[in-house]
Amino acid sequence: MSVLVVSATKAEAAHVPSGLKVVITGMGKVASASAVSRVLAADKTIRQVVNIGSCGALRDGHAGIYEVGTVLNHDFSSAAIRALGHQVEDALEVGESDIVCATGDLFVTDTVVRAELARRAHLVDMEAFAVAWASREAGVPARIVKHVSDNADESALDWANVVDRSARELADWLSAHVL
Repeated sequence: MSVLVVSATKAEAAHVPSGLKVVITGMGKVASASAVSRVLAADKTIRQVVNIGSCGALRDGHAGIYEVGTVLNHDFSSAAIRALGHQVEDALEVGESDIVCATGDLFVTDTVVRAELARRAHLVDMEAFAVAWASREAGVPARIVKHVSDNADESALDWANVVDRSARELADWLSAHVL
């Protein structure tokens, strides 16, 4: 099976096992969706997308690797758009896990924002929803695999110093579950 490994940054994909096709998208929803769409349109042999990356824990006690079951588009004005009479799809199921990841272009470091998001999700990132959306549009299943690098608070600002640990653990997961 041809697998595309998707990562926002080179740092998060630094230890991906050789032999896997990797795309580095850049941070955020637009960059991720466009990069994944471009690769899937050009390579019809890809049968699965695996989005790896670091994330923030929205609830105390979450650490390590999680395979996500549902992704949310958390910074889209869904209620307002619905009030205008339009349908909105702001949650996608991507697996059987009960873990929910909220995706948005906001780098979460504020405890008030963290608490608000924690009512709906376990984890927060900046790409998973967009990767899942682009994959679905191309008819390719996506798996979302995240490693908790911080608590989505001021500790997130130390990301550059802790991302290598996430990259190593994600590479180990890929070796065990994809290769």
